[in-house]
Amino acid sequence: MGINDKITTLGQELTNELKHDILPFWMGHVVDNEHGGFYGRVRCGNQVDKEAEKGAIMNARILWTFSTAYRMFGCDDYLQTATRAKDYLINHFYDKEYGGIYWSVDYKGQPLDTKKQFYAIAFAIYGFSEYYRATQDAESLDYAIALFKDIERHSYDSVHNGYLEAAARDWSPLADMRLSEKDENESRTMNTHLHILEGYLGLYRVWKDETLGKQLRNLIDLFVDKILNKQNGHLNLFFEDDWTNKYDIRSYGHDIEASWLLYEAVEVLGDAALMEQLQPIIRKIASASNEGMQADDSLIYEKNVRSGEVDRQRQWWVEAECVVGHYNLFRLFGVETELDQSIATWNYIKDKLIDTQCGEWFWSVDDEGHPNTKDDKAGFWKCPYHNGRMCMQIIEWTENRD
Repeated sequence: MGINDKITTLGQELTNELKHDILPFWMGHVVDNEHGGFYGRVRCGNQVDKEAEKGAIMNARILWTFSTAYRMFGCDDYLQTATRAKDYLINHFYDKEYGGIYWSVDYKGQPLDTKKQFYAIAFAIYGFSEYYRATQDAESLDYAIALFKDIERHSYDSVHNGYLEAAARDWSPLADMRLSEKDENESRTMNTHLHILEGYLGLYRVWKDETLGKQLRNLIDLFVDKILNKQNGHLNLFFEDDWTNKYDIRSYGHDIEASWLLYEAVEVLGDAALMEQLQPIIRKIASASNEGMQADDSLIYEKNVRSGEVDRQRQWWVEAECVVGHYNLFRLFGVETELDQSIATWNYIKDKLIDTQCGEWFWSVDDEGHPNTKDDKAGFWKCPYHNGRMCMQIIEWTENRD
């Protein structure tokens, strides 16, 4: 099969997966018509936990996904779902007294965990910005700008550079700043910086503010100067205030995800010189992620070098980012083997991760390809964003190729 045929087939298959599996699942099984917004958890077998807490990340990622889908395909059902997410985020997650976004609310929409995790605020910026991009709704842009200012006012560290992880509801210091129980309790992380960069690039697309552009460029510089391990090409994950890294944990999914998001940020800035400077760095980060690539064309989750512990899960988001990252390398450098790797990992997803019985994707599968049926099908972290974005990003790239 020639290159053009490969690209066309991939685009068609991803369009079908998006329109006939991912998006219908979220519209059909996750919308909470009783209490508003979306259910906080749907388990495998599509068992709804109607009283699960509702997380800001899920709501913001639904907002981004369905806003993008509406922008690309113009379907009123997508707009209705995006608007539901936008309104719920404003009416229930936005803190009208102090600003910012609550971490979670209860199933009735009352504030539950009121800390301000800047990771979640960044995703709200990403979602509101994309809603504005799709609809020109001024209210959503106003909220995105207000949240950008909250991050700059309360998270940005002008002494050491970079962004702190979290604060209390009133923006006072917080002793435990961890994003999740598996994370280390350090003041700054690669993960939060990556997604602040993501939120900022989404906002800069629609709001060419000078300060925003400066801070987006600064985030790129932080990845190159502070976060990238220049010896091995991986991204270091956890840092003290002065950017001291005490850990050697390799997150292969974040490596490949960052490789294409960094390039997208430079594209949004429109800086040709920076783009040329970044290209070999992108290749280095993506090459480092290949350390986790398996013979079956899947990408394992993580390795702790010091302890020797390897997490061999094939998580849904890691495989999705692998498909996008390698396709990005193909479109930048024209290397057909990168296209082949993108397609091969997509074939692995089709064979192992998609739940053909109940819809959407499993959280993960093990070495033998057995699905994890204990973790969420939809939930605090399991959202339509990684797999939905995989489809839409590559569809846009295939349709806009020269």
